[in-house]
Amino acid sequence: MAQAARVTNSGGRPSTAVDATSIDQIAGRSSAADAVPLEGSDRHSSDRGEAGPAQRRAVGTDDGTVRAVTEPAVVHDIRAAYDAVAPRYAELFSNVLETLPMERAMLAAFAELVRAHDAGPVADVGCGPGHVTAHLHALGATAFGIDLSSEMVALARRAHPDLRFDEGSMTALDVDDGVLGGILAFYSVIHTPPQHVPAVFAEFRRVLAPGGHLLLGFFAGDDPLPQEFDHKVTLAYRWSPGSLAESARQAGFVEVARLVREPREGERQFQQAQLLVRKPEEPGAPR
Repeated sequence: MAQAARVTNSGGRPSTAVDATSIDQIAGRSSAADAVPLEGSDRHSSDRGEAGPAQRRAVGTDDGTVRAVTEPAVVHDIRAAYDAVAPRYAELFSNVLETLPMERAMLAAFAELVRAHDAGPVADVGCGPGHVTAHLHALGATAFGIDLSSEMVALARRAHPDLRFDEGSMTALDVDDGVLGGILAFYSVIHTPPQHVPAVFAEFRRVLAPGGHLLLGFFAGDDPLPQEFDHKVTLAYRWSPGSLAESARQAGFVEVARLVREPREGERQFQQAQLLVRKPEEPGAPR
């Protein structure tokens, strides 16, 4: 599909007058295939995870779809898994925030910080059916959603026609450097193999404006090493908050706050965590 004009960062802050047209410019309405870099690009080649060498050409798959150039096999697997469950997932989770006061509190703090800094819109990366993107919008943040799954994106567009949703790859975002005021990754990095989390954080840092905030939601544990678990959609990992915070620090972020809560009755019996970090604004900040 034809892409909208992109915003380039010519130095200094982006315009504070961000509206729907600005979002159209910042996040080109491209397919996941369009967002995948060609061989030789300096963009990363994984999304929620990467398990092996990237494919260097378009290849057919058993289900009749075509995998994009340089797309690792695991990305196809994750996309297929979420495409398959999209309607049921939306049915189960579209209203889940109504029952999660602590998560709502962190989202409210995140939205307030993004509004106060006024450096650009928020990308909800791994937005699913768009319910959290819509919540951020209701909190006054200019937000748009990105998801690997075309089925999730279609559901989000139908449920929230006034908001922007695009297919895209987490570590190859079709966004120029330094134009986002915030990134939300609400339980969307959980499928990323731990060795590839630094690439995810590097891409997040690239697209954030100086002083921009990143809010991560994830399943937590006490073990300092990430632990695999059998997520109902596809393989996932839980992290100790300290370990994930250290990975963010090594990528050049500064921790702002963290929240860890115990599981409620009826939830998977893992701790739930939120980690809020910030890209430094000062000259000479770590890269």
